[in-house]
Amino acid sequence: MKFSLEWLKYFLETEATVAEIAAKLNAIGIEVEDIEDPAEKLAGFRVAEVLTAKKHPDADKLQVLTVNTGEGDPLTVVCGAPNARAGMKGVLGLPGAVVPANGMQLRQSAIRGVESNGMMCSVRELELGDEHDGIIELPEDAPVGTSFAEYNAASPVFDVAITPNRPDCMGVYGIARDLAAAGMGTLKPLREHEIEATFACPVEIRTDDAEGCPAFFGRVIRGVTNGASPDWMQRRLIAAGQRPISALVDITNYMMLAFGRPAHVYDLAKLSGPVVARRATDGEQVEALNGKTYTLDSTMTVIADDKGVHDIAGIMGGEHSSVQDGTTDVLLEIAYFDPDRIGVTGRKLGLATDARTRFERGVDPAWLEDGLDGLTSLIQRICGGEASEMVRAGQPPVEPKVIAFDPTLTASLGGVQVAEDEQRCILESLEFAVSDDWQVTCPPRRHDIEGAADLVEEVVRIHGLDNVASVALPRVDGVARPTATPIQALERRLRRAAAARGLNEAVTWSFLPTADAEHFLGGNETPWVLDNPISEDMKAMRPSLIPGLLSAAKRNADRGAAGSRLFEIGRRYLRAKSGDSDEHPTLAVLQAGEKTPRGWDQRINGGKAVQFDAFDAKAEAEALLAEAGAPVDKLMVMGEAGPQFHPGQSATLRLGPKNVLARFGTLHPATLDAFDIDGPVVAVEIYLDAIPAKKGKGGFEKPHFAPPALQSVERDFAFLVPAELAAGDLLRAVKGADKANIVDARVFDVFAGKGVPEGKKSVAIEVTLQPGEKSYKDEELKAISDAVVAAAAKQGAELRG
Repeated sequence: MKFSLEWLKYFLETEATVAEIAAKLNAIGIEVEDIEDPAEKLAGFRVAEVLTAKKHPDADKLQVLTVNTGEGDPLTVVCGAPNARAGMKGVLGLPGAVVPANGMQLRQSAIRGVESNGMMCSVRELELGDEHDGIIELPEDAPVGTSFAEYNAASPVFDVAITPNRPDCMGVYGIARDLAAAGMGTLKPLREHEIEATFACPVEIRTDDAEGCPAFFGRVIRGVTNGASPDWMQRRLIAAGQRPISALVDITNYMMLAFGRPAHVYDLAKLSGPVVARRATDGEQVEALNGKTYTLDSTMTVIADDKGVHDIAGIMGGEHSSVQDGTTDVLLEIAYFDPDRIGVTGRKLGLATDARTRFERGVDPAWLEDGLDGLTSLIQRICGGEASEMVRAGQPPVEPKVIAFDPTLTASLGGVQVAEDEQRCILESLEFAVSDDWQVTCPPRRHDIEGAADLVEEVVRIHGLDNVASVALPRVDGVARPTATPIQALERRLRRAAAARGLNEAVTWSFLPTADAEHFLGGNETPWVLDNPISEDMKAMRPSLIPGLLSAAKRNADRGAAGSRLFEIGRRYLRAKSGDSDEHPTLAVLQAGEKTPRGWDQRINGGKAVQFDAFDAKAEAEALLAEAGAPVDKLMVMGEAGPQFHPGQSATLRLGPKNVLARFGTLHPATLDAFDIDGPVVAVEIYLDAIPAKKGKGGFEKPHFAPPALQSVERDFAFLVPAELAAGDLLRAVKGADKANIVDARVFDVFAGKGVPEGKKSVAIEVTLQPGEKSYKDEELKAISDAVVAAAAKQGAELRG
């Protein structure tokens, strides 16, 4: 929110400097984001008088002016403005000045052979409005030679951030009230308006939606003259970032920015019948002032007449009933709208306005009559006209909130000692009523005050947030207890392990385009879609971390990266089944491009670059699952990794048939096409919430380790198995053949081809046996071997001869 120092001083009697005001605003919780001094932009521009104006000797549309700058000899200036003439006063930019509108630095130059010593400026060039058909014409009494910044009363502009809980500071007067309470001056009393109503209001005004619009006040003013608003008003509006339009429109904008109270003015000639606050009907449409047509539904409150909707209540007026230069009779409207309804309507329509911001946060429900009288008074002073009686429809929610307050809470909750008399003074300066027994009555505009803690906040911030000492939180003696949750500790451990394996961590958005999210869901699933996304391209919550990593890998490839090794730890978002959570902690790995670059060593892939494959993904999955504490040796390798993966080059790792801990493999060509990335690309997705927790009490100590006393024994077995049998299934069967003696087994060769029957493959397994108290005898080794062969036979394997 922006406002000028001059506007602030209209409400606040103070001698404080800009720096002092900025410091105090920060101290009371109104953050100053920027201070801009327009005088700096207008340096080098001064009031000047045109002495002579002659046609340029070599250009039909240019004139050669002789300009008096107030000092020294007159200057020659070439000008193309049609209104430039002898005797007028305007604004001259001297050589060295920078034009605010375009950043051009003025200098002495020859224009069509005539030397020009500056530029006579238009309103648009000095960013004072949109007028650019001619140069600025100043009054005859404008003092020649005066700095234009001084003549135009250029005032520093504050840009402050108002937190959502402070709608009472969404107007300059509210900020002035806070500064006065903080000792930065005296708040000036508002002018009392006595409106002479000369006729009954000819328009019926009512509210048929008491929930959405509890109160709707209005009156008619006849015989107004619309035109340009006064210079002082335009100056304040421009400082606040508003473009002056016309007197009637500017007055309503001025009231909103000055008092945080939006209002609206309708051209009475364009209305038909009663003006009513009501619910819209489904499919009803309105063309708003921004030129766009909006389709409404029955949850939205509108202002309408017999012809239809004229106003999206509390958000934006309609084009049809807007005032124009020829408007002579107007209907003024000021209302109180339900903040929740305004917020929902604005989000549905995707429409953000200054009025919505204020109504959504909650305006002062008690400032309806005074606000309408103030609006009427301004219009009559600037545009003339006679006013009707005020019509009051409905009743605003002005029931005061009374809170029992204990002054000692300021020390215990706020951390600062403030005398009771000072606390009472602070609250009363903010217009809270405080009784002798500390029953505090809140002004209706303070929607944010809900309990005693909020009153402590008011006292502390006006006393000065800088006065609150920094105090360390107490801690118990001894070794600090761990604060990380089990899942946080697991994520930290996995993050270190993934980085140690040469993977680079990526942090991607939790939002995806809807098409990308749907690609990573099952056929009957739908993604979570946000009602109010940050953009249409970031609308769906991600059901997988792989799409974000794919986008990151594509960006790397587009910039010339030969390969990407990425991982991310984050949350997937799925529609919860009964008793489950919507959020699922997940670790994803993506490897794309070259695993190893081409090189001189012909022994490595003939010197060619090596691409990532499904086995690389499996290695990452098993290593990271082992780091997570999963029983990797007990996992089953099964299919159904999902349609996003290549069906012949992917699998899942499961603990039992149903508990899927991870999926891995090469991504399907259709997936790569959808994300416009060249393959092959392999990926892993580990579901951290599916990993079973470790059993036992746990602790810092590690179990005692003693190396076995006897040498281990290794035996090799070669089996002929069906080609479709997974080597992991055979390996698991072999390990389980004799759990007392077999401590490990690994596949060291897989072969199919010459010498192996068609439909079969040869799988060679190395089995490690560990004797206990004595060495094995031949008959014991034979018994173990027979058990291994028998277990393999159950998988359809036969020992090769």
